[in-house]
Amino acid sequence: MDGNIFTLESKIEIYKAMADAGASFADCPVRDVIQGISGKWSSLLVMALSEKPYRFGQLRRLAPDISQRMLTQTLHDLQRDGYVHREVFPTKPPSVEYSLTDLGRSMFGPLHELIEWAELNHGAVRAARAAFDAQA
Repeated sequence: MDGNIFTLESKIEIYKAMADAGASFADCPVRDVIQGISGKWSSLLVMALSEKPYRFGQLRRLAPDISQRMLTQTLHDLQRDGYVHREVFPTKPPSVEYSLTDLGRSMFGPLHELIEWAELNHGAVRAARAAFDAQA
């Protein structure tokens, strides 16, 4: 049970009670946290930053199909959630470096396991989709 005092059933009951009390889905801690790391580019950037700090241009080259605007927004969102630290160096022109915070590193462990699972099961998921679509 990993020291977790809540069972899945009790968590579901808590979320139902929250909804019955008028709480919105935005009040759900799981959805609130997961939405911040489930974006199209978030996991890729966190994975890169888990290796070492990167400058903006380096991150852009790692994901050439991301627009500058989307990279800026995703880094901003990850910084806002406390996963990424942005450091500006007083050079001419100023340079900016991004790195994971302690919170970001602690989140990367479980995210890395999910990434590995996705890589191992990608073929099975695609086959399931194809089988489902063939029946539809």
